[in-house]
Amino acid sequence: MKLYHKQIGQGKPLVILHGLFGFSDNWQTHAKKLSEYFEVTLVDLRNHGHSPWSDEFSYALMVQDLHDLFQDLQIQKPIILGHSMGGKLAMHFDQTYPDVIEKLIVVDMGVKAYPPHHAHILAAIQAIDLSRLSARSEAEAILKSFVDSEGIRQFLLKNLYWEDKGKLAWRVNFPVLEASMPEILRELPEQESFTTALFVRGLLSNYILDEDIPTLEAFYPDLQIASIPNAGHWVHAEAPEAFLDAVLSFSLR
Repeated sequence: MKLYHKQIGQGKPLVILHGLFGFSDNWQTHAKKLSEYFEVTLVDLRNHGHSPWSDEFSYALMVQDLHDLFQDLQIQKPIILGHSMGGKLAMHFDQTYPDVIEKLIVVDMGVKAYPPHHAHILAAIQAIDLSRLSARSEAEAILKSFVDSEGIRQFLLKNLYWEDKGKLAWRVNFPVLEASMPEILRELPEQESFTTALFVRGLLSNYILDEDIPTLEAFYPDLQIASIPNAGHWVHAEAPEAFLDAVLSFSLR
């Protein structure tokens, strides 16, 4: 599958992978700042953003999508930065192609399996009948009944666009992602990697707990942990300056 992508800046390649229900636009601000130091490639993963949709969805398929993109763009020895599901994809890529990545940056995602926790989001999406909406605000009103967080509601609404005059559509293939949730949430296969890695966690998030760190160190012997206070799972949005400081101090050395 040919993935939609954007490139800005010059220098060593840095590739950004968004998380579940996200797309490349979520990372535009950070990409602009990082492009002062790197050639930044923003990617939309399959079934997300502007990339094609498919009934097939797995980490193995996404790894091959990414590998094909690197070959097409002649990207060599990149730093890969992935948030949440994008971070897990980056780890799967590193396991499949252990000599390709220069450095790995995983944002608020561990190697363990996670319990299902997106039911309220998926219920909200199912409750929105796009064929009956005449304004985006109507979708937001329905989301409010299911999703308390204003930030998450706005994150989801970025995926809603006018496909034609008077016709709203999603940029996310929600039915396929819902069916693929066991695959998305499963643990990373146990495999040691000698890629230099940085794991950035928000201390208000429960994705990487203190007790998870020994397991991360077993997977990645050359590991650094950056713990960002006053930030949750969307650490890059909630503490952007601290996040960029951690990424740049790791990437530029």
